[in-house]
Amino acid sequence: MSDQSADDRHDQLTSAPKATEADAAPRIDVSTTAAGDTRIDIREDAAVRPGRVEENGDEAQDDSGA
Repeated sequence: MSDQSADDRHDQLTSAPKATEADAAPRIDVSTTAAGDTRIDIREDAAVRPGRVEENGDEAQDDSGA
């Protein structure tokens, strides 16, 4: 991401009335493997992660228990 687009992203994510700096925090890491494949990983410290969540806040488990 270029510096300009990073600044634009930050401005967009913090422009809402109740937005905080945490709203603009990175949530993914993008890397390229030696073979040239692009890998996208959700950061461990991301405040919001994909997936289902139970009402008590625990991550929902699939049918296999994973």
